[in-house]
Amino acid sequence: MREELKWIKTSMGADMTDPRKNSSAAGEQDTPKTKGMNRRELLGAFAVGGAASLAAPAVVRADEKIVWKMAMSWPRNVPGVGVNAQRLAEMITAMSGGRLTIELFAAGELVPPFEVFDAVSNNVAQMGHATPYYWQGKDQAFHFFTGVPFGLTAAEHSGWLYFGGGQELWQRAYEPFGVLPFYAGSSGPQAGGWFRKEINSLADLQGIKMRIAGLGGEAMRRVGVNVVLLPPGEIFPAMQAGTVDAAEWVGPWNDLAFGLYKVAKYYYMPAFHEIGPALEAIVNKEAYAALPEDLQELVKRAVMASATESYADFTYGNVKSFAPLLEKEGVELRTFPDEVMRELYKASEDTLLEISQGSSLAGEIYQSFMSYRKEADSYAREADLAALKMRAMVMGEV
Repeated sequence: MREELKWIKTSMGADMTDPRKNSSAAGEQDTPKTKGMNRRELLGAFAVGGAASLAAPAVVRADEKIVWKMAMSWPRNVPGVGVNAQRLAEMITAMSGGRLTIELFAAGELVPPFEVFDAVSNNVAQMGHATPYYWQGKDQAFHFFTGVPFGLTAAEHSGWLYFGGGQELWQRAYEPFGVLPFYAGSSGPQAGGWFRKEINSLADLQGIKMRIAGLGGEAMRRVGVNVVLLPPGEIFPAMQAGTVDAAEWVGPWNDLAFGLYKVAKYYYMPAFHEIGPALEAIVNKEAYAALPEDLQELVKRAVMASATESYADFTYGNVKSFAPLLEKEGVELRTFPDEVMRELYKASEDTLLEISQGSSLAGEIYQSFMSYRKEADSYAREADLAALKMRAMVMGEV
């Protein structure tokens, strides 16, 4: 039936972005058996095909040209996040020879930054670029796929997703929303934030207003911080206006670009809450299913390539920005006291346990993640951590 009718043809653009716009104006594909039929006759012929045809997904022809909208949570051209979202859009467009063109929309251009998930779920945008904890209000278990305090490094996290069952769990978590997730890279270890005053004890955190996202924000709230969640573009104005007393964003590269050193001088590293936080590229599941198989694979592999490129970009940018931030801008580098870290760890672990009790799936995700984290930590102590200590020792840095 599908071969005869080919009713699913769409024109470039509007019809793929909003299913409500699919009509005769969008253009059904004529075949020898359907040529001359009006829209009502065509739909009637389709109905004769029965329930089996109705349930089958609409698949775009192999030579069809498709336009997808990608909404992102980042301002345009922001280092690391905005730039690599743009690269991903261009990569898919180029690798597909224009068969699948990705139009990029920065935060606020199509939807507000915290509404990207809903836009993809509702097919307002077919693709999105953001991070899972922005949608924590839908399901707290989303946190496991983005940034867990004292959690996984970027390499460990990708290992869990690709080979440890994490991807399958992630897909199940997003399934009720009609959204398909893909890992899109990491910033690597982030900074703990910018503070106007030094943090020497837990008492110094009491009552301060801090912009901090994800489970790190919940841990800070539990130790007495007034947590504020702001989109990236609002962080500097809030610090400048005194709306918040402290803020975390990403790391030296992005923080330098955002000018946060101008509004606070105490810079805490590393972040306890984002050791290897994940970016995501999300896709409307029905739109993805409608692609020919080769374009489905192309999207999947392009995001994997972008994940590697993004992590490399962040690493290089942070390395190059670290010294100028300290030497040219007069920033004072600090680390959180051990007392503070122990209390934040306890608060974080309590939160994770509570999340695990929210549903059977959350419990399954929790068990998988925590078991892998324990194994990863055991290995890292004798591998990554030991190697870095060794290098620092022979280079005279300790």
